Amino acid sequence: MEVGNEYLRVVIERFDSLRDLGVKTIHQLSEEDIHWNYNDDSNSIAVIVKHMSGNMVSRWTDFLTTDGEKPSRKRDEEFENDITSKSELLKLWDAGWDTLFTALKSLNEQDLLRNITIRGESHLVLEAIERQMAHYAYHIGQIVYVGKQLKGEEWESLSIPKGKSEEYLREMQEKHKGASEE
Repeated sequence: MEVGNEYLRVVIERFDSLRDLGVKTIHQLSEEDIHWNYNDDSNSIAVIVKHMSGNMVSRWTDFLTTDGEKPSRKRDEEFENDITSKSELLKLWDAGWDTLFTALKSLNEQDLLRNITIRGESHLVLEAIERQMAHYAYHIGQIVYVGKQLKGEEWESLSIPKGKSEEYLREMQEKHKGASEE
């Protein structure tokens, strides 16, 4: 097993898991919910998604050959709450994630130590991946947190529900015990 290829497999799984948390949250929300913000200084889920998509398209398009901050990106406009519908939001969501996954799946082990630039600053590809993983996880956490607050008791848990840790642990141990005996 080559470490770099295994890293790419794992990181693609982790990004996919983040995408899944975000989309499962968005699907629980109403058209009004995606535009809710606590105050004028906070961002709605629609704005967070718009920003993430803009970032992803900029960072991951021609990833190895052009600066990650594309001249066409209008970052300040990403923070305007002008998404008209949940379906428009999901199209932006998909465009960003599709760009990310296309770039990641095109990489090989040797690419991980290549240099790329983001805003003129040099990064190893490995470093750039980790930078974006942290950035996207931060925003997905915001999306889930806001969604959970908005839905209250109607929230469908995306992880282990409160009070179910022991039950979940037993289920996982049984599942993996059976798999290791095969």
